[in-house]
Amino acid sequence: MATLELYSAAVCPFAQRSRIVLTAKGLAFTVHEIDLHNKPADFEAISPLGKVPVLCHGGDRVWESTIINEYLEDLFPTPPLLPLVPGQRAIARIWIDFINTRFVPGFYKLLLAQNSALQADWRSELTRHLHYMEHQGLASLSAAGPYWLGDEFSLVDIALYPWFERWAVLSHYRDLPFPADCPRLRDWWARVEAHPAVQATAQTATFHIQQYSRYADGSAAGRTAQEMRRY
Repeated sequence: MATLELYSAAVCPFAQRSRIVLTAKGLAFTVHEIDLHNKPADFEAISPLGKVPVLCHGGDRVWESTIINEYLEDLFPTPPLLPLVPGQRAIARIWIDFINTRFVPGFYKLLLAQNSALQADWRSELTRHLHYMEHQGLASLSAAGPYWLGDEFSLVDIALYPWFERWAVLSHYRDLPFPADCPRLRDWWARVEAHPAVQATAQTATFHIQQYSRYADGSAAGRTAQEMRRY
């Protein structure tokens, strides 16, 4: 069987998504840790966008975390991380799209904002996203279980969790504590955080605060920071 090789970085929430999937599925894989501030000379040949994660498997080379995770779901369907019913799979993908296009950009926009008025705008925007997830997501979808889609841990949980692990960054640099009026999200966060596959990839709040200092002071120059400034 072809080996699974993941080009990753401990600091990267997108790469953490794919490490969680690989671990949750019990797959053997090799991690190539990339220093994003000092990338190997041949990394551009491996990663067309110069980013992590990248998954190499046999003759396949796949990038972008959401696509990597669905690739792994297609190849290794046990245990399943998406519902089997097409309509429910569609709902899962809708939430993953919301996370990718609304929540994640809001996180970075707030962190990258360098003036108080813009920070206030993005604090409000990100808080609106949290309230939407609290009332339109967890309130209606997961009444029967602890995870986003109910009883089963899924790609939706994995798509969202890494930014909750990094919430201390926003509290520290942008004065945004997690809202007290989102108790379902807080309970969801605690349950996902305790999952063994998440525990295997977790870093401390102190680690994240240190790693995100360049975002907070506006000096971050990596691909993600550049893309989020343009978003």
